[in-house]
Amino acid sequence: MEFNEILYTKEGGIATITLNRPETLNALGPGMLEEWIAALEDAGDDDEVRVVVVTGAGRAFCAGANPRALDHLRQKQAEPRPRRLESLERGAQSMARAVTKLTKPYIGSVNGAAVGGGMDMVSMCDIRIASERAKFGMVFVRMGVIPASGGCYFLPRIVGVANACDLIWTGRIMDAQEALRMGYVSRVVPHDELPAATKELTSQLAKGPAVAIQLVKRLIYRGLELDIVKSLEDHNTAMLIVERTEDAKEGPRAWVEKREPIFKGR
Repeated sequence: MEFNEILYTKEGGIATITLNRPETLNALGPGMLEEWIAALEDAGDDDEVRVVVVTGAGRAFCAGANPRALDHLRQKQAEPRPRRLESLERGAQSMARAVTKLTKPYIGSVNGAAVGGGMDMVSMCDIRIASERAKFGMVFVRMGVIPASGGCYFLPRIVGVANACDLIWTGRIMDAQEALRMGYVSRVVPHDELPAATKELTSQLAKGPAVAIQLVKRLIYRGLELDIVKSLEDHNTAMLIVERTEDAKEGPRAWVEKREPIFKGR
């Protein structure tokens, strides 16, 4: 697929998606979403890719819906109910579905403002690293609407119910330091150090035991929906798989030999 609204690169086991419409603050539109999902699917299918990163070009991560698409949105809102439901599912919700299929670590490198749909997109990441300039806002309430792409699902699982209600009901903007205190982001770094901090984390993950890392991701997210007995059953199945990998032999061997392990992802 040809990419016009994002940049998509792969190097050293790391796939990087850069939202590349800085003149619109990387506002979401059908074209960007389509390219973004295509990149996620490609990264998921590529055995050489171990970790996926998403960031933004310019001074924002993503400013939410493209204002030029608002007239189109109003037309959609007037559609009959079955057609409107279909358009919702084929829109930003398709991103949520694509992300949930991604078994590899998905890292948000938040370089600036992430508001509305932009914050929803960040909430879909497994880990978020933020520039000190980053700001976050679930501003849907200011438009009299709700997060339609899964924000009410993802956000409470990150910051808890009370914090999610506060952010969604008020639509207020929080800065990077508040996001760190709330546990929404894992790290806040000086703006110019964000690429290096992201590279440090993603390189570590890319060199790790890919099978084990991907199984852990699956166990964590499935575990949020299961009781402890079923979750432990999943753990047992995953252990039987990972014990048979070459990496499971290399790890103890490197420990005994007092060297860094060389994992092959198999």
